[in-house]
Amino acid sequence: MKVACVGGGPAGLYFSILMKRQDPSHEITVYERNPAGSTYGWGVTYWAGLIEKLRAHDPESARTISERSVRWSDGVAHVGDLTTVHHGDEGFGIGRRELLDILADRARELGVRVEYEHEVTAGPDERELAGADLVVACDGVNSTLRERAADHFGTEVTAGRNKYVWLGTTKVFHAFTFAFRETEHGWIWCYGYGFSDRHSTCIVECSEETWTGLGLHETNEADSLALLEKLFAVPLDGHALIGRANSDGAAAQWLTFRTLTHRTWSHGRVVLLGDAAHTTHYSIGAGTTLALEDAIALAGALREHAEPAAALAHYERERRAALLPVQSAARYSARWYENLTRYIHLPPAHMFALLGQRHSPLLPYVPPALYYRLDRAVSRSAALRGLKRRLGPRLARTLARARRAGPKM
Repeated sequence: MKVACVGGGPAGLYFSILMKRQDPSHEITVYERNPAGSTYGWGVTYWAGLIEKLRAHDPESARTISERSVRWSDGVAHVGDLTTVHHGDEGFGIGRRELLDILADRARELGVRVEYEHEVTAGPDERELAGADLVVACDGVNSTLRERAADHFGTEVTAGRNKYVWLGTTKVFHAFTFAFRETEHGWIWCYGYGFSDRHSTCIVECSEETWTGLGLHETNEADSLALLEKLFAVPLDGHALIGRANSDGAAAQWLTFRTLTHRTWSHGRVVLLGDAAHTTHYSIGAGTTLALEDAIALAGALREHAEPAAALAHYERERRAALLPVQSAARYSARWYENLTRYIHLPPAHMFALLGQRHSPLLPYVPPALYYRLDRAVSRSAALRGLKRRLGPRLARTLARARRAGPKM
């Protein structure tokens, strides 16, 4: 099979690795528009379950990724002048550039051709894509190939309410760190996590009202970073914030998160992979994991089905089903932050406990203090935990329908 992957992110590179492992005779090219070593973003997160999946499919790259990752198990929340610590599951961080280098090196080792500074702007029937049996659109949320057939794919975009900016810092966080600061214009907060022995990622988020009230909509990058460094001086411990991770000279951009879904994921020889197919809110830290899982599922479907159309249909069914609970968790997580004032005035330990419960479909419909007490009681009873898992989503759907219906006259 001749395969063209448009986009050199984790999804496309890992898919090319798996296809070459399945059959070295596959002719695979990855086209990446940016130079080698140039990437946006800072570090990415994942959890132990991902490494186990990677070991099952390509032990060599899994071993390197694991060796170069940093680990944490604690969560720390700074709420105003108060701090609380929560002991949780082990998490991992790795620099996005490091991850891409590992995957690109492994792909080339297996015989994949990786072409940097090669932007594909033509349709799937033109130029370099014309002879490909399969064209994988893995060029991110703004996929050029997908947009050329947007009516067919049925792209739907849902914009969030908050503003956020993706930054780096020389402060090395040894725990997943949250910091919430109240200003005269409202609350602003950051998420910080380490990804190397020198740097951490620091995502800053706030409502649009707070963003404009602080003047962040019109200040330059240097002034914005100076203001944020002052606001988050305690968790940053005097360290600097850094804008873009590459050297293209562009400033870090404040964005509104866009959740993308599609009516279908394939069109003839073209199939969507990773962020080109779907996005989930960054607050659950699942984007890289989902991209790699997409690659595993697509390669597996192509191995199991001789007919490409059947393989693509199987891949889409499998991944849609797997994504349903993740997408639900991401929606509720985003809403938790959009409604932060509902929770922020609880005692910090209680607020942090509900931060960990933000994926719950019940939480938006139960008073937070009551939910906290109920959740503590449930956690002490295996029978109640099972009941919560079975009945919680059903009760949440009932409450949501009742809220939409409104009072009867």
